[in-house]
Order: sequence, then C-alpha cells, then structure tokens
Amino acid sequence: MALFINTLTIVLPVFLVIGLGQALFRWRLFDSNFVRQTNRLIYLVFLPLLLFHKIGKADFSTFFNGSLVIASSLVIVLGFIITYVYSGLRHYPAPIRGSFCQGAFRGNLAYIGLAICLNAYGDDGLTRAGILMGFLVPVLNLFAILALLLPHQKSVDDNNPNWLAQIALNPLIIASFLGIAWSYWQLPIPTIIDRALTITTGLTLPLALLAIGGSFSVERLKGDLRIAGLATLVKLVILPVLAGLLLTLFGVTGNDFGIGILMAGTPAATATYIMAHQMKGDAELAGSIVMLSTLTSAVSYTLLLLILKGTGL
Repeated sequence: MALFINTLTIVLPVFLVIGLGQALFRWRLFDSNFVRQTNRLIYLVFLPLLLFHKIGKADFSTFFNGSLVIASSLVIVLGFIITYVYSGLRHYPAPIRGSFCQGAFRGNLAYIGLAICLNAYGDDGLTRAGILMGFLVPVLNLFAILALLLPHQKSVDDNNPNWLAQIALNPLIIASFLGIAWSYWQLPIPTIIDRALTITTGLTLPLALLAIGGSFSVERLKGDLRIAGLATLVKLVILPVLAGLLLTLFGVTGNDFGIGILMAGTPAATATYIMAHQMKGDAELAGSIVMLSTLTSAVSYTLLLLILKGTGL
C-alpha cells in the first residue's frame, strides 16, 4: 500500500498541473497563441538547457555500467522498429504514425523515472539512473525525431532535401551531447551559472504541462483513445518485458537490472507532445498518450516494483 501511495504522489501532481492548464485556457487567461509560443520556447530554449544541466552535472565515472546502457538503448531501438513497422502496416496517417511511434518508446526519464528509482533504490539508484539517462537521452531524441520525420519523408524530400540536418542540428540532441562531454571531462559549472540554470530549467515541466492542458481536447481524446491505449500498452508493458530479456542477455544484475526495468517502463515523456507540435505530428494524440500513460503508470509501476522487490531486486 505504501508503495502505491508513493507512486501516486509522483503521478498525481502531473495531472493537477495539466488540469490547471485546461482551466486557465477555459477561463481565457491564455489562448492558443500563448500555447503555441510556449511550445516553441520550451523546445528551443528550456528543454535543451534542462538536458545540458542534468547530464553535465552527473558523475558517471563510479556508477557507469556499459552493459546497462547498451541493453537500455536496444530497448529504445526495438520499441521504435516495432511501432513504426506496425503503424505502417496499419496505414496510419503520417501525423498519427509519428506521434504513436514516438509516444510508445520515449519515456519520461528525467521526472518520473528518476523519482521512481530514488524511491526504490535510494541515492545510489538515483545516481545510477541519472548516468543512464545521460546516455539514453540522445538515443531517445534521435529516434523520436526519426519517428516524426520519416512518415513525412516524401514531403520533406520535396521541400527540404537536407532533412538529415534537422537531426544533426536538433537543439535537444546538441544539448545532450554537450552535457555528456561536460560530464565526461568533469568540467565544472560555475556556481552563478549553475544556480541560474536551476532557476531557468525549473520552468520547463510546469510550462510543458500547462501547454498540454491548454491544448487538451476531450472530443479528440475519445477519438484517439484506442491508439493512445495501444501506445500506452507498448510503453508500460511490452518495453519493460523487452528490457528484462535484454538486461538478462547482457548479464546486468542487482540494482542496475531493476533500474533498467523502471526506466524502460516510464510513461510517455512530456516532450513527445512538444516535439509533435513542432514537427508535423498529431499533437493532440501525443498529449493523450502522455496523460493516459502517466495515469496508468501508477498501476504498472506498482506491479513492476512488487515483482522486482519480490525477487530481491
């Protein structure tokens, strides 16, 4: 019971902020233009700063586990391949295909994943999960961009032959690699800059959740519930199972095994909605996947943790 309550204390605040965004929108305290500009600001400024700050401050020299990183990266790759092929076979329209695929494998590592690992394994788990996240974020961002761009490949080729440059120059990927380099070389972040980044990046999640709430459509949620539910099933059930198989294959044991499972089972990241909005995806579907997967992760995480703790992990 305590474990379930702890999970709810992580999940429910997210929905309260989303609900606040919807209420503010309905009360006309902000409009669609504000939501659109906020999405752009988060995508180009706040998310890159957040990624650099979190990854750059991590010390992975002691807790780095290469097998854990490789196995967890393969989970992402398999999640992308499975959902992209399936959505192609089902002939999903390009915007829906991109959002479905991205939402099914891109997890909320930074907020829910780290918090769950901290609750489950303490400070040691938080450190190990933070190092893992530093290596997974570029992989997640790369395949998220591919998921959103490839369905539009024909139109992208016609209008912008250099679409690969959109991947190489993506601000989220650049920020992630800068953060990894900063962490690897153990470069210091001056105290003034560190505190400024702490204040600035603290805006990211609240603004993103408010934007989701402001763009939320009950009618569209009902229409996309089947697809959103399928993406949620893949994200919360299939990927943790794949993670368990791959982690076992790569010989990962102990707390690292549990952390790999919990990070694979994170609900869809808030950034999936922001990127879908910026890159021709179905933003409403992406928002539905984020909300549905976050809500149901209270149950899935409880089950995952009960299984892990029951086996001594």
